[in-house]
Order: sequence, then structure tokens, then C-alpha cells
Amino acid sequence: MVQALDHGGCERDAAKIALGLDRKYFEPHVGVLREGGFRVPEVRAAGVPVVHFPVTSLLNTSILQAAHKMGAYIRQHGIQLLHTFDVPTNIVAAPVARWYRVPTVITSQLSFRSMYTVRQRMFLRLTDRLSDFVVVNSRAVGNSLEREIGLPPEKIYLCYNGVNLSEFFPGAAERPPELRDASVIIGSVCVMRPEKRIDWVIRAFAEVRQTNSGARLLLVGSGPELPRLTALRDSLGLSGACVFVPGQPDVADWMRTIDIYINSSCLESFPNGLLEAMACGCCVIGSRVGGIPELVSHGENGLTFDPDKLKDLTEALRLVLHDSALRQTFKEKAWATARERFSMKINLQRTEALYHQLLQKHKLIARNAA
Repeated sequence: MVQALDHGGCERDAAKIALGLDRKYFEPHVGVLREGGFRVPEVRAAGVPVVHFPVTSLLNTSILQAAHKMGAYIRQHGIQLLHTFDVPTNIVAAPVARWYRVPTVITSQLSFRSMYTVRQRMFLRLTDRLSDFVVVNSRAVGNSLEREIGLPPEKIYLCYNGVNLSEFFPGAAERPPELRDASVIIGSVCVMRPEKRIDWVIRAFAEVRQTNSGARLLLVGSGPELPRLTALRDSLGLSGACVFVPGQPDVADWMRTIDIYINSSCLESFPNGLLEAMACGCCVIGSRVGGIPELVSHGENGLTFDPDKLKDLTEALRLVLHDSALRQTFKEKAWATARERFSMKINLQRTEALYHQLLQKHKLIARNAA
């Protein structure tokens, strides 16, 4: 279950798991609360049903209608394991699954609880109790659940995001016309939300471009911050040097276009975009927040910076912009990190191990099945 099969890390994670599960043991179904999204055709093309359980608000009758429809679907298809991937589906689907006696229920916490309202956090306390495990994608989030709400460590299951290495890999990509003559391309790919702080990327780029006029900035993504960011670009006189591209279903070629990839978030668990950039052989810079230091080791496979200091980001960018040898070293080591520690194969192995463990506990799958 996921809110929608559209932009965003949780949506991408749910789709990748549904597509990658071993069909010898598992028959995946994907439930969504919001219909549509550019990942739907890909999931359905793989023979995975996508079912809409419409919920317009947690405070009106749509949640009751969705619960009834979900219960009927659970019974019709004999659902034995439910895995929710985001906060809305934790809140809606976990109680329904327990009411309709689904044997195994897994919820996910793929971002920090501080991002959510008091009401949502109250509901999540309930779903924590209803689930067999809470999946987290970074030690940072797991530690915060233990420290802030007292969730027992034995109920927390760490499963880092995985990257599909057949899609995200180093290589040449054709540059769009407006970037064809760039000396170095700096960029980021994300949903344009306030916590991503793309304004920091633009401001840091404006500073370093004063000593490298051939550098260009590529920003791929859509979202509520876009008007403010384009206005900032124009106010800094970067209209010809900073290119915005709307959110795309396939971003690997855009990643391969980027030489230096920046994640400047002020709040982040384990960003898919940063991992995918590493898999594409980008030199990466990330803020020292959440799980980013679990992915990027400063001075080894990239650079990290103090999330409270724009100057630190600017200096990190200046360093790799002007040192091509260091940039190349970080590119190679970033690719090795993604390949060896964070592949989709490893993610699926961890996910399937959890599923097997719980299904075996309920005698729903043979102990030698895995």
C-alpha cells in the first residue's frame, strides 16, 4: 500500500518492491489511496494489479468506504501480508488489515516523525502497536523512533533503499542544447518541496560560477517550490545558466548528464535521488542530516556539509568544481558504494527475508522456502 504511484521516494520504493519480488513465493498487489501516477503503467505492465481505495480525508466518510472496499479485496484475494510504505497508508490500511485478520502487517517509517502533524503522530502511535515490524530506511530514523517515542529496537527493521543497477549506471548521456557547451554540469533531481532547499543549490551555484562561467545548473523536478525557485534564479541573473526540467518518470539519463550532484535537504532519511546519482557515477555532495552520512562518507566517496551553513555547501562545491582529479575519484568511489552496498538486489533480499520470517511464524510458508 502506498498513497499513490507518482513522484516521491516512498512511491518509487513501493513500485520497485512490487516489481522485484520473487514470484515463486509472492503474488504482489499494490493498493493506492489516490488514483493515477506515472508509475502505474510500469507496474501494471508487469502483471501487478493496482487497486484504488479512494480516501479524500481521514475525517470524512471516505475512509469508511475505502476500509469496506479494502476488506472485501483482502477476503477475495486471500491477502496474507500487508506492507504499507508511507504515513497515510500506515494510518488507513494497518487498522483495516488487523480488523480483517490479515496475519502479518508491516508498516514503514521512511522519514522523520517531526515532519507530520500532532494528529498524524497520534495515529502512528496506534499503527506502531498494530504492526509486526516498522521498516526504516536509515539508522537515523530507527534511532529517532527509539529515542523519541520509545519504540522497542526489536520491532524496528532496517532496510536501506536500493537502486536498480540495470537502469542507473555510469555512462555518457546526450546533453540538451542549452547545456551542450557547459564545462561542468551541477544538478539535483527531486520533488521541489521546501525541505529540499534547492534555493541553497541555486545560491551556492551563483557564488562558484563567478570563477567558472562555463558551469551550468540543471534542476529536474516539479513541486510547490518551483515558482519561488525560478524567481530566485532570475533575480540572481542565472536565467541562461540554470535550466529547470519538469519531473520525469525516467531520470537516469538526466543523472548521467550531471557531473556534480547536490542534495541540500534540511530534513532527510535516505534520499533515493542521491543514491541514484552515485550509481550513475556523479560526484556527490550531501547535507549531514538523517541517513545521508550513512550513504556518503565525507572525503571518501563524496563530500558532506554542515546543514546550517550555506557557506559550507558553497566551499564544498567550489572544491570539486575546481579539482577535476578529486571529482573523478569521488565519482568512481560513489559508483562502487552504490553497487556494493545499496543495490536493489540487496534491498529485495532484506525485504523478502522479513516477509519469509513473518510468514513462517504464522505457518503460511514452508521454513525451507527461502
